[in-house]
Amino acid sequence: MDTEQEVLAHFENVDPVMFREAKRVSFHEMVPRKPEEYFASICREIVGQQLSNKVARVIFGRFKELVGEITPNRVLSVSEQELRDVGMAWSKVRSMRDLAEKVASKQLDFNLLNTLTNEQVAEELIKVKGIGPWTAEMFLMFTLCREDVFSPGDLSLVKGISKMYGIDKPTKEQIQEITDKWKPYRTYASFVLWRSQI
Repeated sequence: MDTEQEVLAHFENVDPVMFREAKRVSFHEMVPRKPEEYFASICREIVGQQLSNKVARVIFGRFKELVGEITPNRVLSVSEQELRDVGMAWSKVRSMRDLAEKVASKQLDFNLLNTLTNEQVAEELIKVKGIGPWTAEMFLMFTLCREDVFSPGDLSLVKGISKMYGIDKPTKEQIQEITDKWKPYRTYASFVLWRSQI
């Protein structure tokens, strides 16, 4: 049985609502990225903080046009004002520069992240200015593809739960009760919730 079949079998046993929706979703995009891709991935997550996907894509596109290849040295080679001019808030400019400096100086070693637990990965990333739990959780989900991550601070996930389970403004306790059932495949369930809103 492959992982996708295992995930569906688990949802079928513990949560018929999630199972029904998960059957409609393909998980082929959930492929871990290589360490050399991590920097660009985190830059994308920084740009996307508290923005709609559409707006984030536009700003990230401008950012790519500005720096070309997304590397620490390329980010450090442009001015803060140039980064600001692509549409990033000053806080995100400072966050991206701090990330580039920490990676360039080896304070943050991407080659070690795969050897760490989810909690340890988050601890390493949160050392960067402007990176909090949400950005760390997105990195764990989309870049490392860790299977059991949920981001309670992600508004799209909360909206997805509200829509899928017919709960208006679900409380933290309700969210916890629902998401606990999905363990150890909460990342897959999160993917289903996001896809349900497209």
